[in-house]
Amino acid sequence: MQEMKRLLLILCGLLITVTMFAQTTEFEKPENSEQPRQATKVAADSAYLNGRYREAANIYEELLQDGESDELYYNLGNAYYKCDELARAILNYERALIVNPGFADAKANLQIARAKTIDKEIDQPEIFFITWIKQAMHCYNLHFWAISAIVTFFLFLLAVAMFFISKVALWKKIGFFSGLILLTLTVVFNLFAASLKSELTHRNKAIVLSPSITVRSTPSESGTSLFVLHEGHKVEIKDDSMREWKEISIDEDKVGWVPAESIEEI
Repeated sequence: MQEMKRLLLILCGLLITVTMFAQTTEFEKPENSEQPRQATKVAADSAYLNGRYREAANIYEELLQDGESDELYYNLGNAYYKCDELARAILNYERALIVNPGFADAKANLQIARAKTIDKEIDQPEIFFITWIKQAMHCYNLHFWAISAIVTFFLFLLAVAMFFISKVALWKKIGFFSGLILLTLTVVFNLFAASLKSELTHRNKAIVLSPSITVRSTPSESGTSLFVLHEGHKVEIKDDSMREWKEISIDEDKVGWVPAESIEEI
């Protein structure tokens, strides 16, 4: 019993430490920038509520120069939607979901905006369990999965300690099987965190901003016309090595070149 009490005390200490670490990394901000940002955010929200949507969009754009925020992207998307700029609304809802994949309001508004576009996007079929895994991963953001991985790893260490320290066969079995489960969860949570970090840092998706663009076979206006895309369509950037042209695709069969200024990276 004394051994179990010691393990419980260690567990409580580790959980308190991890919780304090999570709160510190999530909410600490430079003191000198907090008040100006809040005041500007209030001005942007006020402009939006009073129907000055273009002014609100300009302020939100300025705020985002200091760093990404799911809420600011979402608000900016709403402002552009009110200005009847569907493509930029979709772009910013997508950006909000890159920062916070579980943002339900951004998902809902994105679907509303997409329904008004000319090109209707069709999701590519995939194996059902892959869809489930992606949906589970995108329920929470990178920070959540990273902290979850840390917590489960500490719990795994405690399970290992229980297995080696306890002299009771039942507790040894509990420690062994708990350790296996916790190790599996640690690996899964780390993979989720790594995948979301990759989405944040290696962005290869873009939104068509022009009312319509002709996708060509070569990076030139003289290239053969392949197909036409309209504003708000989501594409994948295959080659961005050129300044004036980008190679894009919407599936394996539809690949071509478009002017760089006609799309914007998510």
